[in-house]
Amino acid sequence: MALPAPLIGVLALQGGFEAHARMLAKLGPTPPRTREVRTPSDLDGLDGLVIPGGESTTMTLGIEREGLAEPLRELAGAGGGDGIPILGSCAGLIMLDRDHLALMDLRAERNAFGRQTSSFEADLDVACLDGGALRAIFIRAPWIAEHGPAVQILAKVDGHAIAARQGRKLAVAFHAELGHDDRLHRLFLDSVRDAAA
Repeated sequence: MALPAPLIGVLALQGGFEAHARMLAKLGPTPPRTREVRTPSDLDGLDGLVIPGGESTTMTLGIEREGLAEPLRELAGAGGGDGIPILGSCAGLIMLDRDHLALMDLRAERNAFGRQTSSFEADLDVACLDGGALRAIFIRAPWIAEHGPAVQILAKVDGHAIAARQGRKLAVAFHAELGHDDRLHRLFLDSVRDAAA
């Protein structure tokens, strides 16, 4: 009997959550199931979680309003254990840092590349991805200003760290969900399946 497809939550308080859900839905041959996460009860039974891009201040206020901070930390293994895999993109990277949910040992610099008018695209060599450069879209993007020894830096732009992994958490400063390359989401889904197994 086949195992059910993994269930991945997408934090849906604000930001680009629908684009992540669409990207995940395209990952064949057996795509994961997705659920929009707005309240603590939406976290029940999740095998993985995506924290999307958006506005980190608004996201923080929504997490506080809904009482999501501690349940998210527990799900991520903050009290001990590995927790479920988490993918954070752009504002999601900020939410994972020491000053927010404190799920990764890093500090993000907000709007590090400039405001909306400074948005850009770049071809990145990402350490954990095969198949050549990944086209990445940066919109009011952060970078990783500092990090601890448990954090593995996966990619840089102009000398600034913009992708990292720590245990089952993967954080990128760009919007992987807005391009056509699904390799980052496939890497995340592989991590979800490995953790569920």
